[in-house]
Amino acid sequence: MSRLQVVSGKGGTGKTTVAAALALALATEGKRALLVEVEGRQGIAQLFETEALPYEERKIAVAPGGGEVYALAIDPELALLDYLQMFYKLGSAGRALKKLGAIDFATTIAPGVRDVLLTGKACEAVRRKDRSGRFVYDYVVMDAPPTGRITRFLNVNDEVAGLAKVGPIHNQAQAVMRVLKSRETAVHLVTLLEEMPVQETADGIAELRAARLPVGRVIVNMVRPAVLDAADLDLVRDTPRAALARSLSGAGLGGARRGGHAERLVDPLLAQAEEYAERYALEEEQRAVLTDLGLPLHELPLFAEGMDLAGLYELATELRKQGIA
Repeated sequence: MSRLQVVSGKGGTGKTTVAAALALALATEGKRALLVEVEGRQGIAQLFETEALPYEERKIAVAPGGGEVYALAIDPELALLDYLQMFYKLGSAGRALKKLGAIDFATTIAPGVRDVLLTGKACEAVRRKDRSGRFVYDYVVMDAPPTGRITRFLNVNDEVAGLAKVGPIHNQAQAVMRVLKSRETAVHLVTLLEEMPVQETADGIAELRAARLPVGRVIVNMVRPAVLDAADLDLVRDTPRAALARSLSGAGLGGARRGGHAERLVDPLLAQAEEYAERYALEEEQRAVLTDLGLPLHELPLFAEGMDLAGLYELATELRKQGIA
């Protein structure tokens, strides 16, 4: 199992939710996982129903079996201050630069450097060991940018090549890439059973492979329960209206005579079945596209009433059942 688990996906697919559930799943049985946010949205804090995360690693959940989930919201400006202190020992001078706006200026005009800082912080957590020589975190899970930007975000070496060919920034980028392109890393893509997210997932996988970044699994999120299968739908289509009305009447839903209550239910039920059949066909078509990508494919259920902390634990259990964690 790769120690750095990167989770991406088209906006609206629930990638942050999946990343949070994955961290919980990986932390079971006494493990320790760090959940990292890089986009500044504080989505992790909302999911775990806690206050906004500061720029520090904080325990936010206990997993089944006594494991622990820590979280970190990486601030690019503060990460750059860490970097300046680490390599240049600027100390208070670095804080002065922040007050002058130089830090924000640097990360804005050089987005490649910004990505080095964000990914570098996560990779440092992957490599960090305690005094006994053990890894501080068994797993690091990154809630990464959307699929359309994930390859460029992770392929930081190319981004900074024109900015720094030697020196600390160059060395930092090289160290980051050694982790990101190794077996220590797996990039998972979250999608829905809809045409646009599936197409973006396929495109994202192709880009990741072209950049020689390690693609992990495809996770289909918010899958609606299968009420009818193909055979059931065929049976509904082939059943005469009168027979359907009699069946409804037999179920206690009114008489079968013309104009009766059961008869009035036939058209709405057939319309609903037709709508379901259309959606079923589209979802099966998208499943086939995802299967053809040649990656492990997993599905997570839709929570009709919305996601809460209890739902996260349920998703974590489902991920464990499916062997993802």
